Amino acid sequence: MIGRLRGVLVHKSPPELLLDVQGVGYEVEAPLSTFYDLGEPGSEVLLLTHLVVRDDAHVLYGFATEAERRLFRALIKISGVGAKMALAVLSGIGTDEFAQCVERGDTAALTRLPGVGKKTAQRLIVEMRDRLESVAVGVSPGHAFGSAAHSPVEEAIQALVALGYRESDAARMVRAVEGADGDTEALIRAALQNTVKK
Repeated sequence: MIGRLRGVLVHKSPPELLLDVQGVGYEVEAPLSTFYDLGEPGSEVLLLTHLVVRDDAHVLYGFATEAERRLFRALIKISGVGAKMALAVLSGIGTDEFAQCVERGDTAALTRLPGVGKKTAQRLIVEMRDRLESVAVGVSPGHAFGSAAHSPVEEAIQALVALGYRESDAARMVRAVEGADGDTEALIRAALQNTVKK
C-alpha cells in the first residue's frame, strides 16, 4: 500500500495530477479541495494517498489532509458509493460541512453534489452517522499531514480498527479512557481492559 508521496508536481489537470518522486511519475487523482491547494507545476508537494485496486487498473487517490482521506475511506465502504463518487463528494463539500449535513439529516444539500441522488443521500446520512466521529477524531480540516505527529488517541483508535473493531466502536472505547495518562499503548490497554470489565 502506498500511504503518501512527496515529490515535484509535474502536471495538473482536474482531477489528475502527475507527481515526480525521485524519477518515478505517479498519476494521482485528487478532489478539488486538494487540487486547488497545491502550488504550480514545479513545486514540491506532499500527498496522503489511498490505492484502489480494480480488475482493469490500480488508481491512486491523493489528499492534502488526513481528514479528507479518512472521509474518502469511510465513503467508499458504503454500498453504492465508489471511489469516483467519493471524490465528487469531497470536491463539492468540505469535511466539516459534510459532517454537519449528516448530523442535520440534510439530504437537500447532499443531492446538490454531482452524482448524488435522493436515495444515495439518504444512505450516506444513515450509514455515515455511526462513522462520523471516528472519521473526524483528532483531525481538523486544515490539519496538514506531517505538520504534527498523530495524537495517542488517534493512534489508539487506528490500532483498535486494525484489530478488527468497527471505527465507531474503537472511537467510543478510546474516548471512555481518554483521561487516563499514558501513551498510545497505555490507551489501547486501558480501552481493552475497560471493555472486558463491562
